[in-house]
Amino acid sequence: MHPETFSALNSTLYMSFNTLGLSPSLLKTLANQHYIQPYPIQQQAIPAILNKKDVLGIAKTGSGKTAGYVLPILMNLQWIPSSKNRHIRVLVLVPTRELAMQVREVFEVFSRDLPERIKSLAVFGGVSINPQMMAMQGVNILIATPGRLLELVKSNAVHLNEIDTLVLDEADKMLNLGFREEMNRIFAFLPEKRQNLLFSATLSDDVTNINQFLLHDPLVIKIDSEEDNIDLISQLAYFVTDEKKGPLLRYLIKHNEMEQVLVFTSSVFSADNVALKLRNNGIEARSMHSKKSQELRSETMRKFKTGELRVMVATDLISRGIDIQFLPHVINYELPRSPKDYIHRIGRTGRAESPGEAISFITPDDQHHFKVIQKKMGKWVTMIDSDGINLHGF
Repeated sequence: MHPETFSALNSTLYMSFNTLGLSPSLLKTLANQHYIQPYPIQQQAIPAILNKKDVLGIAKTGSGKTAGYVLPILMNLQWIPSSKNRHIRVLVLVPTRELAMQVREVFEVFSRDLPERIKSLAVFGGVSINPQMMAMQGVNILIATPGRLLELVKSNAVHLNEIDTLVLDEADKMLNLGFREEMNRIFAFLPEKRQNLLFSATLSDDVTNINQFLLHDPLVIKIDSEEDNIDLISQLAYFVTDEKKGPLLRYLIKHNEMEQVLVFTSSVFSADNVALKLRNNGIEARSMHSKKSQELRSETMRKFKTGELRVMVATDLISRGIDIQFLPHVINYELPRSPKDYIHRIGRTGRAESPGEAISFITPDDQHHFKVIQKKMGKWVTMIDSDGINLHGF
């Protein structure tokens, strides 16, 4: 990107987010993280949360909802007196370990430049509880899966009676996965007077019921999914054999001078393999998946967002945490299993009124599945035969 263009975008960002009532330190971090303008849910949720209103936000994954509650929560915490040790102020309940780590990363990123230190921690099952108990020292914001949280409460490692703000993230999934009984037990530990923020992908009966007894005069925000609006996305597909996928990928990246490319694969092994072959052919690339450490994933995402990393190769699971507003290129190296996942993938580009390009590689075995995807999507994709492309040297 040209320096003058980048400067202009930063200026637009500052003015846009500045209207929401955020502090200069948060605006600085937004600029450093290349957030250009607030998503629709952020425009509505941030002022309401700053004013301590309850909020019910209905928005698909990838709609910007995490930053929509993280930013005002951090802002509000600056004005709340410190609590006793192990008495947390903010509790974020999530259904999975992966989401817990992703939410904690967002809190960590946006709290770095704050004048007052705010400590966040993610806790979840499947790992030893002892390090998490020790890490609870001085925590202000706890992101937790319900089962592990109850274990920590039982061990007196954390106290919930001074919570100022409760967030339920992806509440629809939590209820579907059978967390309702655990959540009721958690609610019994909470103070009656608190701010409640509930975010869900859909407004199901379960979410409606929990809204009725949990939220008080909430602001209800319903955002139509950007992933369903694919009109801004230019789609192409290439007929290609499995053995020619690698050369075709390298050809497209180099020949079209793509500078920021998100490549999707169907497995961890494939993601690592594709990234390795790109690096061996002079294209800076890294894989991004659940087997990587949190530190490595955070560093990879940072480099990709800032343009230091040209290509990121990701699996579907990890893609749920990818929030980049102006991503120009998405390539489906391997097709996802469902049409819904396909739309989610290509929806990473063509966002915030910015056009994008989505390319899919279609092998002979993929042709029927891709026809199903196109039919469900309601769009037919232009097909190109890669046999007409000279891939020699790629």
